[in-house]
Amino acid sequence: MNRAGLAALLAGAMALAGCASSDIVPRGHVKAAMAPRVAPATPDLRQCHARLTSQAVSFSPLPDRSFGGGCSALGSVKLLDIGVAATNLGAMTCPLAANFAAWTHYGVQPAARLLLGTEIERIETFGTYNCRPIAGSGKLSEHAHSNAVDVAAFVMADGRRITVKDGWRGDRRARQFLAAVHASACKRFRTVLGPDYNAAHQDHLHFDMGGRGGFCR
Repeated sequence: MNRAGLAALLAGAMALAGCASSDIVPRGHVKAAMAPRVAPATPDLRQCHARLTSQAVSFSPLPDRSFGGGCSALGSVKLLDIGVAATNLGAMTCPLAANFAAWTHYGVQPAARLLLGTEIERIETFGTYNCRPIAGSGKLSEHAHSNAVDVAAFVMADGRRITVKDGWRGDRRARQFLAAVHASACKRFRTVLGPDYNAAHQDHLHFDMGGRGGFCR
């Protein structure tokens, strides 16, 4: 091999080593992916985070995200522990999360103790964020902004499970309990919709923090 060919070969080997060096991960280690960054909190958001902390709620701030079509999750958190297990809770705006935690602690749990003689073990929901319009409308639902939650059922410590679908017009105790938690929700969320509103809500209670407030059905 002549000198020119040898020099080219060496240069190629060095370039290859240089390109690969940053991608080599020592055996037994995994190269970490870049985590999404959470934007600095606004004063209102910091105050809401402080409210959650004062309620002994465990939560994680989420990065702001826009999903297209007007759907987004801005100023949202992930609830990790509100003192009662809750299913399907995804991104929730901080005010929605704080009011949901307060409703659980000050509305749902006392109602279960007083009316059912037991405690709540789990709240089952249909979820929070969902990029979709309001049923029968072209307007985006508050779910499309992570600003709504749909509650479907309550599981008690004694094994009873009260669903909105069957309990709303079920036995007396179930009706009383669901009426009490519905009334409590009306004090905390701007919009509360249940089976008496329309057929689309016959199996859940919808809570959101949109609009001007005071809409309770």
